[in-house]
Amino acid sequence: MQTVSHLLHQKGNEFFWVAPTDSVLKAIELMATHHVGALLVMNPGSSHGSAQGSLVGIISERDYARKVILKQRSSQDTSVSEIMTSPAVTVTLTDTVRHCMEMMTQGRFRHLPVVEAGRVFGILSIGDLVKAVIEEQTAQIEQLERYIAG
Repeated sequence: MQTVSHLLHQKGNEFFWVAPTDSVLKAIELMATHHVGALLVMNPGSSHGSAQGSLVGIISERDYARKVILKQRSSQDTSVSEIMTSPAVTVTLTDTVRHCMEMMTQGRFRHLPVVEAGRVFGILSIGDLVKAVIEEQTAQIEQLERYIAG
């Protein structure tokens, strides 16, 4: 079974983030621009806006739908900190894809930040994990077919 480290190496470790004080509108615009369903919420580091500050939560389209739209709140007047999920459930580089899928299934969420020793390495979506499982199963099937064919 693949590890998170292997999966991030394949897919890349780029991630997008907002600050807790940013408006929900800014977060939704950033999600739309980058075609992602969630953003990390970071307190920026002291190195001039570096993303390597501290992870304080995660905000998803689901948070937006349930905590802004359904409650008829203003996207522009609501801060990310008011609707983010905090603390975010995270995984490490050595966790397995299976473990990540189990966590997502049990917790009913679709995005997992990857954090090791306080440093954010990326984020995984349920789509990333499903793709990895399908690729692994396809490889196993091909290997079995070659074995059977002799």
